[in-house]
Amino acid sequence: MVTRCVKVKLYVPQCHSLKEKRMILKSILTRTRNKFNVSIAEVDLHDVHQSICLGIAVVSGNFNHAQSVLDEVLRFIEGSFFADLVSVEFE
Repeated sequence: MVTRCVKVKLYVPQCHSLKEKRMILKSILTRTRNKFNVSIAEVDLHDVHQSICLGIAVVSGNFNHAQSVLDEVLRFIEGSFFADLVSVEFE
């Protein structure tokens, strides 16, 4: 059993309040969980309204499958939401 984790920082320039950030964050979390069956949560930058820091984890039978799922999740987040990928740190 293999566990792969990634920490993703996003920049959302259209957010001007924490309420707007929560709406976008909730959409990202729900859609990503439903589509990929991964664990995803906001792990840092809770009080910064134009930045989102997500932790994403997947458990799989082999390393290549876990890595490919995370790669698909990153492409999905980058292409589906109005957020710019700032950094990606695999663990």
